Amino acid sequence: MKSRFHLRILWPFVLILVVSLVALILLFPLVQNSVSQHALETGGEANYLPIFSLVFLILAIGLLVGLLINIYYTNQHLTTLEDLTFAAQELGEGRFREIRIPEDVGNMPEMQDLANALQKTACQTEEQFNALNKEQAMLSAVLDNMTDGVLIADDNGKVQLLNEAAERLFKIESEQAIGRSVVEIMRHYSLVELWEKTKNGNPETITMEMGSAHKYLQVIGINLEKDLPGRTMLLFQDLTQTHQLEVIRRDFVSNISHELRTPIASLKALSETLLDGALDDPPAARKFLVRMDSEVDNLIQMVNELLELSRIEAGRSHFEFQRSKPCEIINNAFERMSLQAEKAGVMLTKDCPQGLPQVNADPTRISQVFVNLIHNAIKFTQKGGSIHLTAWQEGNTVVFMVQDNGAGIAKKDLKRIFERFYKADQARSGGGTGLGLSISKHIIDAHGGQIWAESEGKTGSKFFFTIPAAVV
Repeated sequence: MKSRFHLRILWPFVLILVVSLVALILLFPLVQNSVSQHALETGGEANYLPIFSLVFLILAIGLLVGLLINIYYTNQHLTTLEDLTFAAQELGEGRFREIRIPEDVGNMPEMQDLANALQKTACQTEEQFNALNKEQAMLSAVLDNMTDGVLIADDNGKVQLLNEAAERLFKIESEQAIGRSVVEIMRHYSLVELWEKTKNGNPETITMEMGSAHKYLQVIGINLEKDLPGRTMLLFQDLTQTHQLEVIRRDFVSNISHELRTPIASLKALSETLLDGALDDPPAARKFLVRMDSEVDNLIQMVNELLELSRIEAGRSHFEFQRSKPCEIINNAFERMSLQAEKAGVMLTKDCPQGLPQVNADPTRISQVFVNLIHNAIKFTQKGGSIHLTAWQEGNTVVFMVQDNGAGIAKKDLKRIFERFYKADQARSGGGTGLGLSISKHIIDAHGGQIWAESEGKTGSKFFFTIPAAVV
């Protein structure tokens, strides 16, 4: 920085000095003449003490006035300088919105330049701060709305960042997790091993099942050394739904393969028997043809159910909604399935309270749901068992129930029996495609209702479905 000597600091003294010299030049001859005249009149020697007193007095007054003027201007500049210094401190501490820069900083160019520089710096800092806030808000919004969990930790294993998806995954708030150990937060040795490998090497990926909810996760470890030295990121991708779809696909292939193999193998055996000479025995040939016709009916039923499910899921199935009485729906299903229940040796009963509100439903489709549920109940209820149909009002809905005292449903199957193509092990031995309950669920969903099942071991099952009551 260039050193400069500011004459503005000395100008009061220079001014007073000049004024004092002018005063001396003007007053000195007068005083000297006065002293000389006094000496001539008295006949004594000239006394020059008044001259020295005058010079001292003028110089003293000049210095005092100069000092006062200098103090005034110096104090004025120091006050402005203190204000600017305080503003610079506020700016340095990040309180740029609170700084107050004096509007009047005097006529010193340096003060004006300093004030302008501070004002410009404050404006630039505020703009940069706002830009950073926007970027941070955007980053936070992206992280918080991600379905994938994100965890960032430093080399010491301390958590630095945790988004909302990771909070839900590890059941901990971000504020509680920041600064804590990854071992303490993740609580799974596979994740800790992944973090350690990623910290010391290349990206790693593992697939694992986690927690009591049995979530299937794909965890990707990424070393952030290039962009964020000393940081490692773990990305948690929830593959639970994908895994469930894969399970459904495997079940579909297994069930459909089984269901197709059985009638096809039967048709093959029957046709070979006929070709081997059974055609020459009319009674036997007729018996084999009847069985072949039954197997073809099973295949046709399977194809029809697949097509029906496909139409419903694609939204191409047509529903004719109308105001219907719940008891009429139950009576139609009861009459339709009574003969089949009688042949199976199962007692089918019904109970429908009077005064139930009408429902807005497609009677044919709801009858199809009842038929599916009653057919399943007949299939898994032993001879001599019973099946009961009933309904009641619950809030703004009507609840329908099909109850049996048959084999029941295992607890592990209750959550999946309405999945398409899913069949419990007991159902496989009883035939069927495993599509009836899935079709029933889609029909009830289309009516704005719900369907579910309850069962306790081998004490029978209860199937419920609801339909909203029609608006009066």
